[in-house]
Amino acid sequence: MKAPKVDGRFVFWVCVAFVLGIAVSLLVANLGTGEKKIDRKVERLHDTRDPAFARDLSLLLGPPLLEGNAAEVLVNGDRIFAAMLADIRSAKSTISFETYIYWGGTIGEEFAIALADRARAGVKVHLLLDWVGSTRLDKEALDRMKKAGVEIERFHQPHWSHLPRLNNRTHRKILVVDGQVGYTGGVGIADKWRGDAQDPEHWRDTHFRVRGPVVAQMQSVFTDNWTKATGRVLHGSRYFPAIEAVSGGMPAQMFRSSPSGGAESMHLMYLLAVTAAKTSIELSNSYFVPDELTIHALAAAARRGVKVRIIVPGPIIDSSVVRAASRADWGPLLEAGVQIAEYQKTMFHCKVLVVDGRFVSVGSTNFDNRSFRINDEANLNLLDEKFAAEQVKVFENDLSSSKVVTLEAWRNRPKKERAMEWIGQVLKSQL
Repeated sequence: MKAPKVDGRFVFWVCVAFVLGIAVSLLVANLGTGEKKIDRKVERLHDTRDPAFARDLSLLLGPPLLEGNAAEVLVNGDRIFAAMLADIRSAKSTISFETYIYWGGTIGEEFAIALADRARAGVKVHLLLDWVGSTRLDKEALDRMKKAGVEIERFHQPHWSHLPRLNNRTHRKILVVDGQVGYTGGVGIADKWRGDAQDPEHWRDTHFRVRGPVVAQMQSVFTDNWTKATGRVLHGSRYFPAIEAVSGGMPAQMFRSSPSGGAESMHLMYLLAVTAAKTSIELSNSYFVPDELTIHALAAAARRGVKVRIIVPGPIIDSSVVRAASRADWGPLLEAGVQIAEYQKTMFHCKVLVVDGRFVSVGSTNFDNRSFRINDEANLNLLDEKFAAEQVKVFENDLSSSKVVTLEAWRNRPKKERAMEWIGQVLKSQL
């Protein structure tokens, strides 16, 4: 008996349908977050000076606020890179370094040499790079570091086992040296961060050097993604030494979020801080594309008398689509009395929130959907009036180089801008 004849066209279209089905499934998996969104406004129960606010940070969000920490603000690349490289070169036991951007160029070479030197000296050096953010790092530099003994991993490098998570990137920026000194902020390892924001080719950014018990939490945040990427756990006193409290130090916590465990937690932290504000909010953010809840919280704060000031990038920006998507939503904020100013000198890449001259949150998180729901992020939260006052001074200095946008100017913006805003709004969920 003859086998039935197989129609080649039928087989072809079955294969096409199968491939398309897989492609659509992967697209849906990458564009979604997998967790429910916060869909109701956060009720205002207390302000930032109420002990309940600190309890919310520790118990509702976690990890706990730890006493006895010191933080030093480093403004712009020349100061930031000099401090980071000095601590790397002095490392005696371990270096844990996670970053989104690591490109070639002169500063990339300096870091590669420093990391390789310490690895050859017997220091355990772990470098976790986001696969997307490090595509411009040349293979020669990677090979030299690996040959010297640096352990390098790429976060979510394309592989069949995690194709549904390719859109989830690590945007965290964490450096921990000997388990005793930590860094976080907005800076990536690329030459555009060099200098002192003196021209459009040198970006404006801020990073923070931290000492005290909270550094152990910073190490824990690094270890979280290192374990995800490698399956290996970094533990013991080399990575988590006993850390003495800094005399006169401040309460602090290293706060993290990830789609694989609490994607909405960073969003909730910002909403709680804004909702608790009583007198002032200073927000510096490079990619300010707020959702409806965040717009409502900021506008409500302004209407109850809080002085709300926001600095965002101006015409010099690395993503015109992000700027357009941001500007489309300014109407309700400006109408409520929120002051929005665009930085003019160069690309503004800072990510700092100061509330009531007391609460400060700094780190990798942007005010957008990608940071709140898609990327892995980490912020250092601190409660200290002296430290907050220092950040307000930095904000005021940036404001002097910014152009305030009036409600009238926003309403009269050109049609070309409005068309670009429509495109930005379409893509808003991925920005």
